[in-house]
Amino acid sequence: MNVSEAAGFPAPGRSRRWYSHPYNRGRYYRLARVAAQALPRRGRRTLAGVLARVALRLLPVERENVRQNLRRVLRGVDGPSLDAAVARTFRKFALCFADLLTLNRAPGARLDRYFEGAEGEEHLAAAAAPERGLIVATAHLGNWELGGRILAMKWGRPTHVVLSAEEDPSVEAFLRRDGHGVRFVTREAPTASLALLAALRRNEIVAVQGDRATGGRADVRLPFFGDAAAFPLGPFVLARASGAPVLPAFCVLGEAETYRIFLEPPIWVGAGGEETGLRRLVAVLERYVAAYPDQWFNFYDFWGPARG
Repeated sequence: MNVSEAAGFPAPGRSRRWYSHPYNRGRYYRLARVAAQALPRRGRRTLAGVLARVALRLLPVERENVRQNLRRVLRGVDGPSLDAAVARTFRKFALCFADLLTLNRAPGARLDRYFEGAEGEEHLAAAAAPERGLIVATAHLGNWELGGRILAMKWGRPTHVVLSAEEDPSVEAFLRRDGHGVRFVTREAPTASLALLAALRRNEIVAVQGDRATGGRADVRLPFFGDAAAFPLGPFVLARASGAPVLPAFCVLGEAETYRIFLEPPIWVGAGGEETGLRRLVAVLERYVAAYPDQWFNFYDFWGPARG
């Protein structure tokens, strides 16, 4: 297995998907952006709450998946309390999505109004000190895309965000525009792994999702809230190959509906230490999902088999 396969990059022409729904289309994104930009933030929050209630009815499969995921996270919570947690998850996703639509390409000065600070900045300094590049591992928690842009501006280094290609190319064109120091890299690109290794050797940032398995040989099933779930080993293969550390980072929505970034100690990976590093990341992820369960936005059965 070569480095590209080990890092979880599919062979050229082969795409893996976890789930899709009929509303993940460019025309709906464009309509949502027009509505979001026409309203002040208070109005956007109100509209997001209405759309979240509509989505709860229109997306019964996703609603049930979130319910089952939260049942594992919130041990012992069921009935109306669990229903309320599901509703909060849909509402907070709508809030984060509305902010993404309006702030995704905003200049740094505007982003500062929605950003209340970062905790653990000393970990960023420790990870950056050897100048070997940096792999930021986040999750579908809070507003991860907005957090990536804030971090890119804060560190002042080009940031390469690794994502799977969207099912609808118009969504890709709408959401994934390079700019403000951020470049999007699709896992399906035939030279993606080599480009990321080169970026790390230039002391740049590579941002990856730590809670989205690939459905291939680069996945490892590990305990997560008491049951085995699949996680991608790829970030730690890149870390071992490049010498760059993996820095867990999360951007969550606070009570005042502003964002705070949390940075954890860097994870260094030596020869043969890829799975040990992944276990450390999963332990960190479990702690943050437990702290912010209604901001963990995975709308499929997370503990089920990874689907290709």
